[in-house]
Amino acid sequence: MPTDSAETLHQSTNARPPAPAKLQLVGIGKEFHTKRASTHALSDIHLTISDGEFVSLIGRSGCGKTTLLRMLAGLLSPTTGQIMVEGRSLWNGAKVDSSVVSQLGVVFQEANLFPWYSVADNISLPLRLRGLDGRQRRERAYELAELVGLKGFEKSYPRELSGGMRQRVAIARALSIRPKLLLMDEPFGALDALTRERMNIELQRIALATKATVVFVTHDITEAVFLGDRVVHLTPRPGRIRRITSVGFERPRGIDVQTEPEFGAIVRDLRHALDEEE
Repeated sequence: MPTDSAETLHQSTNARPPAPAKLQLVGIGKEFHTKRASTHALSDIHLTISDGEFVSLIGRSGCGKTTLLRMLAGLLSPTTGQIMVEGRSLWNGAKVDSSVVSQLGVVFQEANLFPWYSVADNISLPLRLRGLDGRQRRERAYELAELVGLKGFEKSYPRELSGGMRQRVAIARALSIRPKLLLMDEPFGALDALTRERMNIELQRIALATKATVVFVTHDITEAVFLGDRVVHLTPRPGRIRRITSVGFERPRGIDVQTEPEFGAIVRDLRHALDEEE
């Protein structure tokens, strides 16, 4: 069995060189306490993510993937350890640094759009809250609508959109502030298989176009490998890093990469490791 934080390399000659650290997790742990019991959710998480890197998080239900993402988003404080974004601490004890968290974009499984706002208004809402004028908000919203493939739908309302289109709006909204880090918690989990496949292609394109650094939580191993530069496998509770698998396929990746023997080998290897935990 691989040791904690051991890295399994599946490199191609096109793997990119190391980039400066965007995100650092040093000894992160999380415990929840109630009157009835205590739960040790995460333990001793050490991880460095480079600028522009796409990292997928996988693991069995309850391993702490979403808990970890919520800590990265400034929604939940770690019990132990430190989270650094571009060298700045996100948390000071239980207090979050609002100047750091304001530079993070978050996308959840549900799009959580305001039904009375148009696509453009939903996309530009973070900019409105920051006091940008109407012209700037509109220009940015239309720019992002085109980026995510919603050109022509700027004046539509959420009820007029498919599930995949609503998630595109949510992604565009998260990108509106030009975040230093894009955090995504199973954003395509509720979509049908074909729509999910298309969204995987689109997300890869968007990440490349914006040079975003992405942390992506998923239960789908194939999705994790297709999207990720690295796949981080968390153990069952308390979640620890069991292994980190590098995926060196050239970008942009077409869906046909999933038929490559090396791609299949990575997926099988990760699935076998997860099966061992039953």
